Amino acid sequence: MKVLDSVAMKLLPIANAIGQQRHLQAIRNGLISILPLTIVGSFFTIILNLPIPGYTEWVAPYLPALDIPFRFTVGLMSLYASFTIGSNLGASYKLDRITSGFLSMLATILMVVPINLAEGISTTGDAVLAGRYLPIASLGSQGLFGAIIAALVSVEIYHFTKAKNLEIKMPEGVPPVVGESFAALLPTLLVILVFWIPRHFFGFDLNGLLTIAISPLKGFLTGNNLVGGIITQFVICVFWVLGIHGHAVLGPIIRPFWDQAILENAELFQNGMSAFDLPNLFTEQFYQWYAQMGGTGSTLALVVLFMFSRSNYLKQLGRLSILPGIFNINEPMIFGTPIVMNPLLAIPFILVPIANTILVYIVTALDWMPKMMVKPPFSIPAPLGALITSNWNWVACLMVFVCFFVSLAIYYPFFKAFEKLQVAQELETAKEGE
Repeated sequence: MKVLDSVAMKLLPIANAIGQQRHLQAIRNGLISILPLTIVGSFFTIILNLPIPGYTEWVAPYLPALDIPFRFTVGLMSLYASFTIGSNLGASYKLDRITSGFLSMLATILMVVPINLAEGISTTGDAVLAGRYLPIASLGSQGLFGAIIAALVSVEIYHFTKAKNLEIKMPEGVPPVVGESFAALLPTLLVILVFWIPRHFFGFDLNGLLTIAISPLKGFLTGNNLVGGIITQFVICVFWVLGIHGHAVLGPIIRPFWDQAILENAELFQNGMSAFDLPNLFTEQFYQWYAQMGGTGSTLALVVLFMFSRSNYLKQLGRLSILPGIFNINEPMIFGTPIVMNPLLAIPFILVPIANTILVYIVTALDWMPKMMVKPPFSIPAPLGALITSNWNWVACLMVFVCFFVSLAIYYPFFKAFEKLQVAQELETAKEGE
């Protein structure tokens, strides 16, 4: 216990510094803000791939129209993310949120090179006029990291002009909205120059450079690298054991990779790629339905064990935690047991997600089940979540139950040891009461 306390005291300042860093907070909050768009957009992928006999042929004439909600939500996620990230960062500097968001969107769009089209025919059969068009692919998942950089740089330019009083100030009595608009003229010009000149005069492709730079890390964290999947689970669980919110610490760092990975899978699947051939295995959804069933540490199995415990306290805690656990919320278990700073239960809390990660990795590597390609809410119960995100694959659904029983087997001996201590403590307390 003293060792865990010592480690926690050393890591806590680092974790707090990461969790409270304004730029990382803006990235995390900005990506969370676009969840409604990505979740709802993902459901249109589900609608287009319902496992009903004859459904594919029936829906075929409507595919171009049904594809639009997906393209204008998930397909434009970089554009939306740039606004929300910029808005959140601007708010942390007490800048105007709307101006911060618009400047970030402007910078993101300026990094896209328009395509010159001659007259032709669209997918809906309508005539397409000659002109310049923005390729939507540049504003999807592949442009996410460029959008993040654009948002951060744009707001820093805005903040710099504010701090140095480099702005056009209107006389007193002018409405605040008008005054703020004029104050944003100089930062708008600077943002245009900073992002327009390098991209359109010197051919500097920030998105392309970032794609090359982060591809090794992306492949390690979200691709098919088992070591990366194990390390991700290990670090998140260790932070939780030490009483530090693992996802809050790692979220700002790893969430952009998770979001890009699942949305890249979604776009490729929507474009006709088989779910078995998708590039990213270790998405956030993979961990939610298999490695973290019931919440971090895959504690749903422990909840079930608690429900039949000889300890009155554990039995009551299990009954109170079962409903939240089914919907992947396990704070009652983590802090009620507690698992935090508990050397006995910390071991299976860390081992179970790693074991399930390895197991499902092997099954996927053998091509017995596909990878995941849509992003439903994390609160969906695991069997249904796995079924939806794997294009209705029954093996993927079955693996949820296999992982659950593996979790039970690993947790059981540690649970019995902990239960023995808890029962002894309850008997001691009862004797003292008498």
